[in-house]
Amino acid sequence: MPSFDEVLKEAGEFGRFQKRVFFLLSQTGITFSSLFASVVFLGRAPDDFWCRIPGAPELSERCGWTLEEERNFTVLPLHLGNESLSGECERLDVTWDTSVSCTSPVAHYGNHSTGRLPLATCLNNWVYEHPHSSIVSEYDLVCGSAWMLDLSQAILNLGFLTGAFMLGYAADRYGRILIYLLSCLGVGICGIIVAFSPNFSVFLIFRFLQGMFGKGTWMTAYVIVTEIVGSDQRIVGIVIQIFFTLGIMILPGIAYLIPTWQGIQLAISLPNFLFLLYYWVVPESPRWLLTRQKGEKALKIMRNIAKHNGKFLSPHYSEITISNEVSNPSFLDLVRTPQMRRNTLILMYAWFTSALIYQGLVMRLGIIGGNLYLDFFISGAVELPAAFLIIVTIDRIGRRLPFAMSNIVASIACLITAFLPEDIPWLKTTVATLGRLSITIAFEVVYLVNSELYPTTVRNFGVSLCSSLCDLGGIIAPFLLFRLAAIWLELPLIIFSILAAVCGLLVLLLPETKGISLPETVEDVEQL
Repeated sequence: MPSFDEVLKEAGEFGRFQKRVFFLLSQTGITFSSLFASVVFLGRAPDDFWCRIPGAPELSERCGWTLEEERNFTVLPLHLGNESLSGECERLDVTWDTSVSCTSPVAHYGNHSTGRLPLATCLNNWVYEHPHSSIVSEYDLVCGSAWMLDLSQAILNLGFLTGAFMLGYAADRYGRILIYLLSCLGVGICGIIVAFSPNFSVFLIFRFLQGMFGKGTWMTAYVIVTEIVGSDQRIVGIVIQIFFTLGIMILPGIAYLIPTWQGIQLAISLPNFLFLLYYWVVPESPRWLLTRQKGEKALKIMRNIAKHNGKFLSPHYSEITISNEVSNPSFLDLVRTPQMRRNTLILMYAWFTSALIYQGLVMRLGIIGGNLYLDFFISGAVELPAAFLIIVTIDRIGRRLPFAMSNIVASIACLITAFLPEDIPWLKTTVATLGRLSITIAFEVVYLVNSELYPTTVRNFGVSLCSSLCDLGGIIAPFLLFRLAAIWLELPLIIFSILAAVCGLLVLLLPETKGISLPETVEDVEQL
């Protein structure tokens, strides 16, 4: 019986059929990256807001104040008395007397006593210039509740983490395309509920679920793409990540055109319903079908692939070599044998390090300039050269060397940036950008290498489990950055440099997978 790779070679390793499936599933990268980075625009700080005093509506009605006049009469005295207070998080705790004069409701306290008037913390009575522009103004995530915006992003990352475990396991047990379609449906439904959440608790619950399903769409789409092409075309695993970057670049345009956070949320969620149409055009992974003892279905799909590619399978291809392994994947499968154990531990560390350094460098560089939309677009465009550099080098010199060198260059760039003097900011920024470009390359290579180092029986579960360390790194990054920066501003860069250097050395212990067929069983991995 012929092997799957022999049949795939005759049917076409990257013909018209695979190109169509690749293009369709790549769109998932755009929606997933928009979800991943959406907090930047969903959680924009309000341009202007102030604390409204208790009973303000009655006062305004009695005195005929406009909203601006109310602010001038009730908040301005606080600012005049203490210039460090702007009236955003505190208010004057006084009895407002309008019986004498509506233009001076605190006149009975004396002309020069506003600096000594009692204050009270504003709790839930804020007024915003644009009340529905972001979740910050929608749910009053200001002053003492500002930390809850960070919580919303942590909850999303927790959703990613949960999705990596649950849906990665489900895709290996119940099928790639089934879990992909269910995840797309989940992202769309949860996204709508998030947009119309009546309170912040509901927002957090469905933000978590949207993150969980979002991770399911991205990881499953990635695995399907890498499983239906030949070993020489698995560079598509890198190209698909260009669409992730495109999503980062498109997001600020969406946010610029849509003024409300609900509109932005719907714009990045609703396209997931269109992906349900893939049911009729994207088949189940034939590699997965073989691992579940469904050789006839796999062969039927392969004949369809050959037909679309303008080829014809030989008549003697009546069945394909079927994997003897049919099991429900578990973590033990990833660490039971020596080579699998080494691959798993190194890949987990590589995912964690890449995410931690990538997000840390992004936050450190900040957004240069004052235009959020333009700067965010540019920050995404910086990542495009990474994919092209990988495409140019990875099939010429292999996976392992670019993987290691990108981490080493990132390590050196972080170390140099830490000790460059502050009076040459352009050089400091340039070297730090080089570090970000290098860690982006490492981030994209780990996707490809991870899928190539696991057998079909546990591939989706293995990729999902290892990439869950990416979500953990994303949760830790802001805390690590800001806590260490409080001790010494450049200390985070030193930590990043050490982490990247260790990663660069460890990945040299991984086997080279250039030009090698995807492993079907654990035994195949052990023989790499």
